[in-house]
Amino acid sequence: MFTDIVGYTLLGQKNESLSLSLLEEQRRLVREILNRHNGREVKTIGDGFLIEFPSALDAVRCAYDIQGKTREHNVPLPEEKRVHLRIGIHLGDVVESEGDISGDAVNVASRIGPFAENGGISLSRQVYDQVQNKFELPLVTLGAKTLKNVATPVELYKVTLP
Repeated sequence: MFTDIVGYTLLGQKNESLSLSLLEEQRRLVREILNRHNGREVKTIGDGFLIEFPSALDAVRCAYDIQGKTREHNVPLPEEKRVHLRIGIHLGDVVESEGDISGDAVNVASRIGPFAENGGISLSRQVYDQVQNKFELPLVTLGAKTLKNVATPVELYKVTLP
């Protein structure tokens, strides 16, 4: 699973102290939730996280809770202090070395997030196949998408959030 703060680079150029404050708040929130879903923080990459899970369902449930908690956190805040995340989730084999993971599955996961709406979650077909009919939220196809540095198009879905 990859997370990314929408518009973070631009915010950092406009107001660095605010961007750093929002980043720390987002990291605290994500870390609190990922631990409840058996997630392992592999690393932070700029304003995002690379997180691995023992199951696709754990990852989707964690992403749902992260987005819900982020929306709840944003309610009393003015728009310029709100954080909006995009989350992308993929399933596949990885190579682990010295606590880090790599491989095609990591590359694909990193490319899926931008297809999510602001505050949304996007999934690959591999994740969809594992989680369909296992929770109440509808999954909507986005079709096959060409991802940067990925040889074949990847069929994507979005989680329809309430």
